[in-house]
Formats: sequence, C-alpha cells, structure tokens
Amino acid sequence: MSTPKVAVLGGGVMGATVAAAVVAAGWQASEVTVAEPRPERRAELAERHGLATAASAAEAVRGAGVVVVAVKPNQVATVLEEVSRELADDVVVVTVAAGLPAAFYEQRLPSGTPLVRVMPNTPAVIGKGASAIAPGTHASAEHLDLAERLLGATGLVVRVAEKDLDAVTAVSGSGPAYVFYVIDAMAEAGVLLGLTRELATQLAVATVEGAAALVAETGEHPVVLRERVSSPGGTTVAALAELDSRGVRAGILAAAERCRDRSVELGSEATGGA
Repeated sequence: MSTPKVAVLGGGVMGATVAAAVVAAGWQASEVTVAEPRPERRAELAERHGLATAASAAEAVRGAGVVVVAVKPNQVATVLEEVSRELADDVVVVTVAAGLPAAFYEQRLPSGTPLVRVMPNTPAVIGKGASAIAPGTHASAEHLDLAERLLGATGLVVRVAEKDLDAVTAVSGSGPAYVFYVIDAMAEAGVLLGLTRELATQLAVATVEGAAALVAETGEHPVVLRERVSSPGGTTVAALAELDSRGVRAGILAAAERCRDRSVELGSEATGGA
C-alpha cells in the first residue's frame, strides 16, 4: 500500500498528533514533514518523533501527496495562499481546522483539488479520539480511505456528510469538555461529602472511564445499563430523580444545540455569511 509524502501544516498539539498518527499508520518519519515557524518547536518535533520539519508551509508541501491543514481557523486563508502554487497536481488536502466549510478551501485551492474535512477531538492525543471525516466536492471514496489510514491511530474514525459536521462538533468535538465538567462536578461532590479531593477525583475518573468501557464492550444501550444499577427505592434512583428534577438531561441537550448553532455561526462568519 502506497505511502505518499505527507506535509502537516502546523506543529501545535493537533498537528503533532496527526503527524505521529501517520507514522504509526506505517509511514516512515522521513516521509512526514511538519511546517512550524518556531525553531524550538521544530527541534522538539524532530527529537521526539523523528519527523522532518520545515520553517514554512510552502517548503513543506513541495512534493507532498497529502497536505494536512492543522493551523488555527483564522490562519487557514493565509496558509492556503502561501501553498496553493506549490501543490502537486494529484495532492489531497485534509483539514482538521474547525468550522471552515469545504467551499472555503475549494475557493482558495487549485480547481478540482480533493478535500477531506475532519472534526477530531482532544483525546486523539492519546489514541482515544473520535473523529468524523467528510468529503469535499472533489473527494472520492479512495480519498476518504486515505484519510482513515492517516487518522487510524488517533482512535475512532467515522464518515459523515459535511452537513452533519456541526452536529458532530456538538457531540464529540466539544464532548470531552462536557465529560471533564461532569468529572469535576462528581469530584466536587465527593469533597462536599467528606472525601479528599485526590481520592474523589480518582474515583470520578475511574467511574467515567469504566462506565464508558462497559457501554462500548457490552454493546448494550446506556438506558439498560442504567436501569440495571437502579434498584427500586434505592440510592441510585434517588440520585437520578434529583438530576432529572434539576434539568440535567435538558441542559445537556440545550448545550449541544447551542454548540451546533455556534459552529454554524463561526462557519458563516469565516465565509462572510456566504
């Protein structure tokens, strides 16, 4: 299976995560070049991962068969302008930058360039991420296959239509923050009830991790698993009734809707409302 040269534009956390995942997927480190303007960060990436580095995006993309855009959304237009004339004719562009629609890239890339949008999340850093990929106008199933290979070591990778990426953002893109919020609240409750913060946090983290693993490994619906530990008149039922009375479920639904709406707004702002 071919391993085209890969250029990753941006040496931040997500850029480095994708670059390391590409190497884990079977590419030689020498085939992966990370564009990063900070010399100290380039040295760190080369030392830690053995990656090739470049000071500019234009230098990094020369000869690359895949270009991964991993800069902040407000830097994407500038980066695309820098590299567009240097791209190979058969290049595939994969972007992990949030919010910007495929049309934004396609207006700035050479005509017909295949584009794959990715909505990752932060647990990708430890190989436990959840990423959704969506094709642009010119991307084929083969291009999606390639994107899946590139991202496989980051965790789960699913395919969706571009119109669903805002909803994905609301569930898995921002989802880790919701879980961190719950873990913090559970730990705070433990402190309120007399546990040390260290112990309460340890228990909260292990409980969330174990509950998620139980859903994943059994394949059973979360409602079934919840009911299994909810004895009539027991402690868990009492706790869940309190959560319902305080609108916790409704709050999560409303938060996801607001996240989705904000994702749409940011995409519209980036494209001037087009």
